[in-house]
Formats: sequence, C-alpha cells, structure tokens
Amino acid sequence: MSRAALLVLADGRFPAGGHAHSGGVEPAVREGRIRDAQDLEHFCRGRLHTTGLTSAALAAAAALGHDPAELDHAADARTPSPALRAAARKLGRQMMRAARAAWPGPELDALAAAFPRGTHQPIVLGTAARAAGLGADDAAHCVVYETVSGPATAAVRLLSLDPFQATAVLARLAPEMDAVAERATGAAREGVDALPAASAPLLDITAEQHATWPVRLFAS
Repeated sequence: MSRAALLVLADGRFPAGGHAHSGGVEPAVREGRIRDAQDLEHFCRGRLHTTGLTSAALAAAAALGHDPAELDHAADARTPSPALRAAARKLGRQMMRAARAAWPGPELDALAAAFPRGTHQPIVLGTAARAAGLGADDAAHCVVYETVSGPATAAVRLLSLDPFQATAVLARLAPEMDAVAERATGAAREGVDALPAASAPLLDITAEQHATWPVRLFAS
C-alpha cells in the first residue's frame, strides 16, 4: 500500500471533474441556507452523514472487489434524483479517464468495458483505489473528504468566503470524517446488502431544481 498513492487520489487537483460540482452548495447559497462558515459547517456535516456515508460505503465495497454490476444497482437505488444519478455517472466517466491514465490495469479496463456510459463515481474511485494498491478504508476516506471539501471550495467561490475559515471547517470535521469512513468500511465488509442507504431529501429536491437553471456556475 502506498500512502503517496492515497494522496494522489484524494488530491483536489486530481483531474476527475469534481471542481465543476458544488455538492448542493450553489442552490443552498441562493436560498440563503449557507451564508457564512457556520452555515457551511452545518451543511457539510449533514452531507457527510448522509450521502457521504452512502458513497463511502460504495467506494469501500468496490475496493474490496464486490461485483460492480451489483454495486451499480445499489447506487441507483440510493440515488433517487435523476439529476444526481446523471452527475454521478458523468463524474464516474471523468474519474475513469484519470484513473486509467494513473493506474492502468485489467480491473479498470473491465469496469470501463462493462459500463461504457459510466458507472457511479464512488464505484470507479473504489476500483481505482484497488488498482493503486490501496485498501477499502483508503477509498472510504477519499470519498468522505471529497464529500465536504468540494462544498467548502464551492462556498469560497460562491460567497467569497475566507478560505482560511473554509479550511478550518474541514479541520473541525476531521474526527467525524474518520468515524464515517470507518462505519462505511465496516458495512462494506459485510456485503452489498449491508451497505447504508442514508439519504438527504433536500439535496435531491434542490438538485432537480438546480438542473433547470438556465445560468449556473456549477454543473450540480
């Protein structure tokens, strides 16, 4: 296992397309639900314990080598919003391109062949982690970090929020990120039927609304 590979995969500069997505922050800012660092922290905590947990478990399961077709069905069932399903597959395609360039191998090739239109991004991330010699817990940590770091970065851009304050939010959430990643990995080890299905209905609703906006800064 390479800790350096983990840093590469978790790096926000890894060209997997996440910079174009706000994780629900853009509609939350427009609706006045995120106005400052405190609001951002509440938003990120809620996202971490719902969609973050679910996505981290899917990534951990993929890193463990569970059947990707079964995981794809599980991801669809846990993503009721068509807009978010489309975004997850788009991100999966971009992650696949980056991962195959970084860690070429038969498992990523097989996954790309099985899902020519893309599978959900956490499944690709977990498979990429496996190709990089990383474990299920590493894949889960990548996802939980991305779950909160993406929205924090979006809030800086949308609100001109002090980046030091945004980083402090991530630092305060670090113990919870560890706990969520541990829970997600434990569930993945029990099998696909044990994967959590925590949901955030407001994120689903606002994602559908956001997809209809004629002008927006972020894709989702």
